[in-house]
This record gives sequence, structure tokens and C-alpha cells, in this order.
Amino acid sequence: MTTARTISTSVPARLDRLPWSRWHWTVVIGLGTVWILDGLEVTVVGNIAGRLAEKGSGLPISSGGVTGMAAALYVAGACSGALFFGRLTDKFGRKKLFMVTLAVYLAATALTAASFSSWWFFTFRFLTGFGIGGEYAAINSAIDELIPAVYRGRVDLIINGSFWLGAIGGSLLSILMLDTAIFARAVGWRLTFGLGVVLGLVILLVRRQVPESPRWLFIHGRGEEAEELVDAIEARIAAEKGAPLPPATGRITIRQRGSIGFRVIARTLFKDYTRRAILGLALFVGQAFLYNAITFGFGAILTKFFGVSTSHTGYYFAVIAAGNFLGPLFLGKLFDTLGRRIMISSTYLLAGVLLFVTAYFFSTGSLNATTLTACWAVVLFFASAGASSAYLTVSEIFPMETRAMAIAFFYAVGTAAGGISGPLLFSELTSSGVIGDTVLAFDIGATLMCLAGLTAALLAVRAEGRSLEDIATPLSVAADPLPAPAPAE
Repeated sequence: MTTARTISTSVPARLDRLPWSRWHWTVVIGLGTVWILDGLEVTVVGNIAGRLAEKGSGLPISSGGVTGMAAALYVAGACSGALFFGRLTDKFGRKKLFMVTLAVYLAATALTAASFSSWWFFTFRFLTGFGIGGEYAAINSAIDELIPAVYRGRVDLIINGSFWLGAIGGSLLSILMLDTAIFARAVGWRLTFGLGVVLGLVILLVRRQVPESPRWLFIHGRGEEAEELVDAIEARIAAEKGAPLPPATGRITIRQRGSIGFRVIARTLFKDYTRRAILGLALFVGQAFLYNAITFGFGAILTKFFGVSTSHTGYYFAVIAAGNFLGPLFLGKLFDTLGRRIMISSTYLLAGVLLFVTAYFFSTGSLNATTLTACWAVVLFFASAGASSAYLTVSEIFPMETRAMAIAFFYAVGTAAGGISGPLLFSELTSSGVIGDTVLAFDIGATLMCLAGLTAALLAVRAEGRSLEDIATPLSVAADPLPAPAPAE
């Protein structure tokens, strides 16, 4: 592969000026819908924890083992997979890796369904997480490089928020699968994982139609292929719209390269973009702890404090999952219009303050199962938009060559802080049956969300409507730009 050739290209400008089209929907469906599967699986595991602990489930495992150890291993796998596949995504391309990571995810999910012992279940929970962590790096980088700048914020938020559509499905599906009048104790939960595999195979077929990122291609010595790909996309969209596309303005001169080393990546993230690195860490740690404070203990809270049957907790979780999806859906456009700084900071701060209020009313005994769920739904309406914007932020504020690795790093570090320690800490607090312990779990999540919101108010980057290359200059930009080519006669 040629790595030292210098080229001038208008590919980024051409992609950013495209009108929304059926081709963009193909990208969204092929790449974004995997979060629905992730939400389906994570929710199902939380809801079947009680069933797996029952005699006759087919597994010698406790409820705490599912919500504590298995959840922590899933997140540990996701962190490891993000770092491992994130590096490969920047090196070998988005498409190769978003096919591989989905295959890993599906295989591990299928083998989870075949679990016959605790160690098998734990192992494949880790490997399922390993695949989904790679998905976060490969998918978010590909989506942001293919979606026009004017739509990037809302599309990214809604796609990441679609996790909660899967959560709604997982909640309702668990109600059916846990009904022993329909499925035996050792069968229903296995069929649930199997259904996830079937849906994933459908997504895999759609994903084959999604191309490699032209931005990645022209930097990695494949400029002609990038130009041809964008030509084909433009021709397809022009035919759909029945009119010529508006002209693209702006070119970038790149010295093509193969890949960059960890030392350059680390220097770029932490020396050249220190303030942005602090922002990314704050956003990821804050949202990870808030979600663990609520979601990993929701079933135990409902059953221990309000006497809700384990077979009915899915109804309550479906309500808070709906709040999670509606937040990015209704607020997403504001991230592109009002702007990143005001929306990121306000969603984090509102979620934190409202969770403090919820904790107070819970501590006074003023809430029941229904009103607590309503409070959670409101908190998560804002928190979900904020959490989704964390992925958007780290995807767009660092140079092209480090994008997937940046997503992977901040996801891994932030999620490890809140997602590995979180399940272990919060499952202990929320399952103790002591009101003060549960209030403490809420307050920890609320505090970190507020701190992240204040950090965003100071450090968030005004990225709305701007090209990725304008937000963070690629490391491959040539010092001496080539002259623009003469216009065609």
C-alpha cells in the first residue's frame, strides 16, 4: 500500500452536502440497529436473573451472580473488545471490522443460550461483551463519517438511543419467556438469546450493503476507490431526488499513510487535545455510573421494597426504557440546532438534579413502584440524550486517524470505572434491602452526572453543522497543500 502519496480531495465536502436519502437509511439500518440487539440482550439478562437462580433453570447460579459477576464480565469484555477492535478499525477499515465484530457478538450470544454451567455462562457473557465493545468503536466511527454534518448529531443520538427499543422488547419478551405455563424454566431464557441471534443475522445481511468509509479510504492510500465510491453514492441519490446535487465546496490535501502507532495516538489525545480528553472521560464516567445506579438494581428495588413479582418487573422496565428512547428521539435535533455545549451540559445536569430529587422522595417513603418508575423515566429521558451525546462527542472531536481508537478508549475507561465497579457496587447496595444504601447508589450516580454536566459547560466543542475535518484537523493533512485542479472545460 502506498503511504507517502499526497492528494487533494473534496470527498468530505461531497459527503457533507448530500441531502438525506434512502442510501442514508441503509447506513442507519445496517449499522445502527445492532444497538437494539444489545439492549434486548442486556435487558433480558437483567430480567431473567431471578429465573436463572431458581431450581430447574438448568444453571447452578445465583441471582447476584447474574446481576453482579456476569454483568461485570460483560462490561469487562466490552471494554476489552473496544480497545482491541478499535485499534484494528483504524488500521484495517470500518467495514471489515463492523462485519467481524457482529459475527463475534452473534456467535457468543448463541453459545450463551447453550450454557450448561456457571463458568460457561460467564465466559460467553464476557465474549458477547467483547463483540459489542468492538461494535461501539467500528459502528460509531463509520456512521459519523458517512452521515452529513447537518444531521450528524441527531442521527448519532437516535442510533445510540435505539438501544432502548431493544430494552423495551427485552422487557416484554422476558415476560413471555418467564411464563412457565408456556415455556419450561430451562427453556424460555435460552430461546430468548436464540431470537437475538436470528435478528442479528438479518442485520448482518443488511450490513453487507454498507460501504467502507470514503474518509478512511482516501487517507489510507485508496483515494481512487474513495472517489469512485462517492461518485456512485451521488449518482444514486441524484437519481432518487430527480435533480442534480448542489456543488460541493472545499478541498483537503492529505499525505496518505497506512496506520499510526499507539504513541502518536496517545500524544494526540492527551497532549494535543487535553481539554477534549478530560471532557470525554467526564461524560463517559458520569453516564456509566448513573445507568448502573438505576438499571442494574431496578429489579431488586421493585421486588424488595415494593413487593413486585419478578415475573412483572419487565413491565416497569419497559416504561423506563421508553423514556430512554424518547429522550434522544425528541431532543436529538436540538444538538444540531441549539448546539452541543448547551444540550450536553443541560441534559447531564437535569438528569443529575432529578435523580437527587428522586432519591430524596424515595428516602422519605413517598414513592411506590409506579411513581418511582415514573421518576426514573423522566430522569432517563434527559440522561439518555446526554449519554448518547458522549459517543457522538468522542467520535467527532478527535482527528480522523484516531477516531475509532478514541471511541474505544473513552468507552473502555469510562465504562470500566462505572460499568465494572458499578454492577459490583450497586448490586450490593440495591439488594441489601436498606433504604439508605439504595439512596446512596442514586446519589453517587447523580453527583457524577452533575460534575460531567459542569465539565461540558466549560469544555464542550461547538461541533454542530461542522465537518469532521474542521472540528479536528486530520493528522495526515499535508503541510504544503496542492493547488486545486483546474475546472473541467
